[in-house]
Amino acid sequence: MDLKAAVDYLAPVFAQYPIEIVAAHGVWLTTRDGRQVLDLYGGHAVAALGYGHAGWVSALAAQAAACNFQSNAVPMAVRSRAAQRLVHFSQLPFECVFFVNSGAEANENALKVAFRATQRPRIVAVEGGFHGRTAAAGAVTWGAQQKWFGFPRTPFDVSFIPRRAPEAIAAQVREDTAAVIVEPVQGVAGAFDMGAEFLAALRRRCDDTGALLIFDEVQCGVGRTGYPFAANLYGVIPDMLTTAKALGNGFPCAALLMGARAAAALTLDGLGTTFGGGPMASAAIEAVIDAIESEQLLARVRRVGAYIRETCMVGPVIAHQGAGFLTGLVTRTPAKEVHAALLARDILTGTASDPKVVRLLPPYILEETHVDRLRDALAAIGS
Repeated sequence: MDLKAAVDYLAPVFAQYPIEIVAAHGVWLTTRDGRQVLDLYGGHAVAALGYGHAGWVSALAAQAAACNFQSNAVPMAVRSRAAQRLVHFSQLPFECVFFVNSGAEANENALKVAFRATQRPRIVAVEGGFHGRTAAAGAVTWGAQQKWFGFPRTPFDVSFIPRRAPEAIAAQVREDTAAVIVEPVQGVAGAFDMGAEFLAALRRRCDDTGALLIFDEVQCGVGRTGYPFAANLYGVIPDMLTTAKALGNGFPCAALLMGARAAAALTLDGLGTTFGGGPMASAAIEAVIDAIESEQLLARVRRVGAYIRETCMVGPVIAHQGAGFLTGLVTRTPAKEVHAALLARDILTGTASDPKVVRLLPPYILEETHVDRLRDALAAIGS
């Protein structure tokens, strides 16, 4: 099919990179014109296991052959196993999982549970955060109302706390606050990590006021920081945690993990989904967790992530931020120019809402030799 003819029928809402991908394997993308491109973008933090992972492919094929779909009204062992595996993988005191389809949907449901659990009217979010493009998730996304929100009004009142500002928390998180939602490492903002001090201060204030603490780990969760979740990395336990992207390695799925207080607010038919927790999604989740654990990928993310930060402070890069394989390279020149120069050298990265940050979101199977390729390309670009 002619690419232009196909694109003409798509809604014109996405900026397009000047490459067409026709195949992929491991950490490599193959373009229509035969280039081999190193993928440090991971389909926007999705391709945790890279491409063509044998265990993941086998799990999906087997589940498709056995039963590709059934409603949540029908008990299925694969769904129950996936929930159990995810809670155990988290190493956090969660009591249950609600499976959905996307990070925005997970955040929508987390906010709904918070309102029901507290019977309070307000949400507090953090400046720079991105939580999704649906009504409630967009309402707590920084700058959405000025840029793209699109709804005539937000469904509830929201206020924002400056990033890494513990002294500003008390003024916003009050007795009428249902929940605070925060990305422990902000993704779209350029891999901006909140840090243990700020997150711990949020936890204390939520405890003092009775508000719930929600960690949005849609982008930074499921091993991307080198730990099961950023909550483990920073030693702060939220009441709810949302995750998606890497969770399915490309199969659409997401999850809302809930602790005791949130779980106590659940009622029969209080939440719902058609495709969330479907058997194919559940098989994908199991396969991702199996691979992360059996292949010791958390240790690799920590090791290779450290190597990126040690070796890639060259050329236009003047600083780094983030954690693990959610790393922001701060550049002295516009990030979009660095991104384009890297792509010309067959390396695909991401950018961010911060115009001086190139974002790295690679598959967890990345090796030091791949980082050397990035380092050499950055050095060749120069300052």
